Amino acid sequence: MNWMQQTYTEKGDEVLVNNVKSYSKGFWRGLFTCYDAPHVPRTNNDHERFFRQTKTRHRRMTGRRSWNDYILRSGEFVVLVDDALKQENVLERLQLVDYSTFAQERDRWNERLHEGIKRQRFRRNPIQYLKDIESRACALIGQS
Repeated sequence: MNWMQQTYTEKGDEVLVNNVKSYSKGFWRGLFTCYDAPHVPRTNNDHERFFRQTKTRHRRMTGRRSWNDYILRSGEFVVLVDDALKQENVLERLQLVDYSTFAQERDRWNERLHEGIKRQRFRRNPIQYLKDIESRACALIGQS
């Protein structure tokens, strides 16, 4: 955006610059900066095709029609692992990861799974779930 504002400085260019700025304001920051990464799809069509292929592969593996629970549980790892398995030298690259980094990611993963379990428990029986939380809080502060 800065480059565009500095490059297009003539009298008629301000409409173009303002239009692009207002149009791109809602986009995720950094969306257009990944074009040099060889494993990142370059266009929206490539992104859509990539996600559609991932959804189709999941549906075939599980036999389920929806992949909503799967994507909520697994998140970005669905596409990262799927893409990483297609890349060369993946085992050599994994061996370069130190144990502390692996342990941090594993802890993040376990926390994510735990959040999903809590959501399911709440949806199944919200009153009992809230009573359990309240009783644990009371036990911590010494009330009954």
